[in-house]
Amino acid sequence: QVQLVESGGGLVQPGDSLRLSCVASGQVYTIGAMGWYRPAPGQQRELVATFNRGGSTTYADSVKGRFTISRDNAKNTVHLQMDSLNPEDTAVYYCRAEIWRVHYVPPNTYWGQGTQVTVSS
Repeated sequence: QVQLVESGGGLVQPGDSLRLSCVASGQVYTIGAMGWYRPAPGQQRELVATFNRGGSTTYADSVKGRFTISRDNAKNTVHLQMDSLNPEDTAVYYCRAEIWRVHYVPPNTYWGQGTQVTVSS
């Protein structure tokens, strides 16, 4: 079994910061892409920020310069530092990871249950 657990959400005021964390646990051989998504109008979930296979990063235009994704491979963890938050960032943030449970079986995609971020004055 593999589990993704997010933490770090909360209620903050505009301009404040939050740091989200996501830890993968269970039968994890290695992790490829790992990142953060949130619901968006017309989409099930939109990309916020992610590490791609190979280690490059991709950010949504709306968060570039404000959010920073980081990763600790030894701890199977990804973080999202969110600065200069605004009310439009209010959402449930979901962690997504591409995980190999064993090296000879193709990876599966896993999702966490989400952590709520609310930005309001």
